[in-house]
Amino acid sequence: MAHQAGGRRPAPRPVPDSLEAQAYLQDYATLLDAVPFPSVVLDHRWDVVLSNNAFASLFGGVGPHPTAMPGENFLRFVLFHPEAGTVLGEHESSWCLPMLAHFAAAVERYGHDHGLQAIRRDIAQDPIMDAAYRQGLPHWMSAVGERAVEHDGAVRPLLHPDPRWGATDCRVVDETPRTLRELGYTRLTLVLRETRRDRPRSRRARPAGAHLRVVPATER
Repeated sequence: MAHQAGGRRPAPRPVPDSLEAQAYLQDYATLLDAVPFPSVVLDHRWDVVLSNNAFASLFGGVGPHPTAMPGENFLRFVLFHPEAGTVLGEHESSWCLPMLAHFAAAVERYGHDHGLQAIRRDIAQDPIMDAAYRQGLPHWMSAVGERAVEHDGAVRPLLHPDPRWGATDCRVVDETPRTLRELGYTRLTLVLRETRRDRPRSRRARPAGAHLRVVPATER
């Protein structure tokens, strides 16, 4: 079983064989759910190993999707869920491109991983994401530099369904302790900020035939 704070679900993905590691994750799930901000533990494929109730609440309003639910694989959600932009503000520049940069780095490191290769195939079959990966990403990375692959410290906009937060920002904080790192996991916490953004309350889902602004018109 892979554990999520607040409940358990069958896990199609590998979990640690060690009973000690499994017990650590059970206790870590309890710790995670005591955190008031959305927090998630991911493996190198962005499969969700643990998440807390605040994370579930942030994405609780998105509709079902067969492969891109935020509580299953966060990268797939960012890239492929048509409603991702209703929660992740400035979806293209603040979320898609940084995640694609991180994905490209993971492919270099774990090139033969079947899960990553499956994501790469799905990117190739999605015209918008394929254009972002092959054309938009190089342009964007040349502009922002090496920090493109760093999540820790990034400030990104959110459209929180809770009206107490609404349109706001979060700072992404990497809180990975040594034990999680040794298991191949990363913990990210989205620290919500009190300062509100002057931004519309919500966005529509991604329309069919849309394109990415970052891709030059001659290359679309």
